[in-house]
Amino acid sequence: MSTAVKPTGYLLKLIAREQVAEGTMAFRFEKPDRFSFKAGQFIEVTEPGPAETDAEGNARAFSIASAPHEETLMVATRMRSTAFKRVLGSMPIGTQVRVEGPFGNLVLHNNASRPAVLLAGGIGITPFRSMVLRAAQERLPHRIFLFYSNRRPEDAAFLEELRSLEQQNPNYTFIPTLTAMEKPQPGWQGETGRINKQMLSKYVGDLTGPIYYIAGPPGMVSGLHAMLNEAGIDDDDIHTEEFAGY
Repeated sequence: MSTAVKPTGYLLKLIAREQVAEGTMAFRFEKPDRFSFKAGQFIEVTEPGPAETDAEGNARAFSIASAPHEETLMVATRMRSTAFKRVLGSMPIGTQVRVEGPFGNLVLHNNASRPAVLLAGGIGITPFRSMVLRAAQERLPHRIFLFYSNRRPEDAAFLEELRSLEQQNPNYTFIPTLTAMEKPQPGWQGETGRINKQMLSKYVGDLTGPIYYIAGPPGMVSGLHAMLNEAGIDDDDIHTEEFAGY
């Protein structure tokens, strides 16, 4: 059982970890009985008394990659060479970490008459995994387009799972794209090149109707935001979350 620290804080045990892409690990923690969150929100994870630390500290914010209906809390991250990541990657199963939250408002809009266009780069996929699993589980009426950009297929966490959700949700379209390939590899099912206006128009059509969500490295987020503005999308219809240093 988890031990409550304060109204928004818990000590939670690490239940499992697995590699979900090259250089990317997913970590599953126990989920407190009364813990609730909205798909797209994030938590802060602190390592109490870690074996090592550095200038970046022993706490990180992570989008919740699991959907609200799933039994565990899952986060996923690129495994950079920092003290926090080394400790997280090597701690024994059953080790407790402090979790606070949920926080954030990168959540799906309520007006189902407007499509949702999700633009993810790399590990920025984590909040969107939660969103699209929730949409499939709850049979939400929203039309959802998920564009997912990576350099190579092996860099793309949850790739096949996200693709298979098209079979469960007829309102969902998955568009993966690879930026380090000039031509598709044999068997590649998706696009190549960076997400741009032409790619969006190919699948979405009229770009002024949807609500947009962007998550990924700061450069990608700012670039896509500017591209949407140039296409006539108002800032009120663009929601962003940057994944810096991950």
